Amino acid sequence: MKWNELSKRVLKGGSLTHDEALAIMESPDDDLLAVLDAAFTVRRHYFGRGMSIHVIRNAKSGLCTENCSFCSQSVVSESEIPKYPMQSVEQILEGAREAHTLTAVRYCIVTSGRTPSEKDLDTICEAARQIKSEVPIQICTSLGLLSEKQAKRLKDAGVDRYNHNLESAERFYSSFCTTHAYADRVATARIAKAAGLELCSGGLVGMGETIEDRIALAFALRNLDADSIPLNFLDPRPGTPLAGLLRLTPSDCLRTLAMFRFVNPDREIRIAGGREACIGSMQVLSLYAANSMFTIGYLTTPGQGYQADMDMIKQAGFTVTEIIE
Repeated sequence: MKWNELSKRVLKGGSLTHDEALAIMESPDDDLLAVLDAAFTVRRHYFGRGMSIHVIRNAKSGLCTENCSFCSQSVVSESEIPKYPMQSVEQILEGAREAHTLTAVRYCIVTSGRTPSEKDLDTICEAARQIKSEVPIQICTSLGLLSEKQAKRLKDAGVDRYNHNLESAERFYSSFCTTHAYADRVATARIAKAAGLELCSGGLVGMGETIEDRIALAFALRNLDADSIPLNFLDPRPGTPLAGLLRLTPSDCLRTLAMFRFVNPDREIRIAGGREACIGSMQVLSLYAANSMFTIGYLTTPGQGYQADMDMIKQAGFTVTEIIE
């Protein structure tokens, strides 16, 4: 396949087909740079060479009732992680101030658990109001399953975006989570969009899913009209049911990023958890497909560090997207 012809067609408004997505995923390593170059043509058209920086705040850690087998915070995990209840409004606000100093365009407030309690939602909403009055930064929250009423409260408090990952394909979902269904995640994603919130929804690859499952996830996110798509790469956590799995290869991760870019050409594609562990020294190549990244670290694992991220972006000739004042 002529990868540059594929990018030209997508930029003319054409949609990637399933077979074309499969061709990307099955392309040989010898074609990797050509595939990434074609993905970069699409990425550059919509986002130039800008990289938007996001910072996560783990506002409530551990103690989750759900049995997601990949997660160190789940009820089935024996991982040694920090466990604490909801942080205070001031703690969350201080995190937003810190994120702003790191040139982050978006501050992501995350809590563990199936769904937010009314008390926790009160804290999040008050924190959002105070952040919006003081810090020039966009707010994303990730609080689990939502009702229409809860989504409206978040929107009214000033939250810009809601994160709720589909994680994987519907076919594969019950293999790693049974305490809630794939349909529950889809419902929350739709509720967030209906409330006027931007939708951040992505997934985790490397859990033993097939290439077809990854393709199905990419198309499902397109059908949901996800505004932002974070891609996580499984770095198996000790103490979790998936602890024994092998990491994906860097080339497999990069092909997956390129495929998601082609399927969702004008959407924010973010390199998220596990990028350091799985892509390693080839991380810089992910910038040619993705236009967004988390810095500092993730929920329970550290990243390579803010300065290393900034150096990687600068040395590759990319720029950090400016904060919207």
